[in-house]
Amino acid sequence: MKRSTIPALALAFSTLACSLGALADEDFHGIVESRPAGGHVGDWVIGGRTFTATATTKIDADDGPLDIGACASVDLEGGRVEEIESEPAGKCP
Repeated sequence: MKRSTIPALALAFSTLACSLGALADEDFHGIVESRPAGGHVGDWVIGGRTFTATATTKIDADDGPLDIGACASVDLEGGRVEEIESEPAGKCP
């Protein structure tokens, strides 16, 4: 009886591990709803989600300023905000 549960537990664990790995690296698009005053370090609300930028977060405004109302993408790696980038308006939902 115990042997039959081992494969099921192994399958459940591997499914969970794969799911968590998929969440670790993500590219999210949304409209800038708020951003830190006077710089880029701090909390940004983009597409209804809050992202915390640090001094090492890359800010890329090649497609326009990252003002409130602008379309932006957020590159997450391992749960960290690696980059916030302006995007053409057509890329936002």
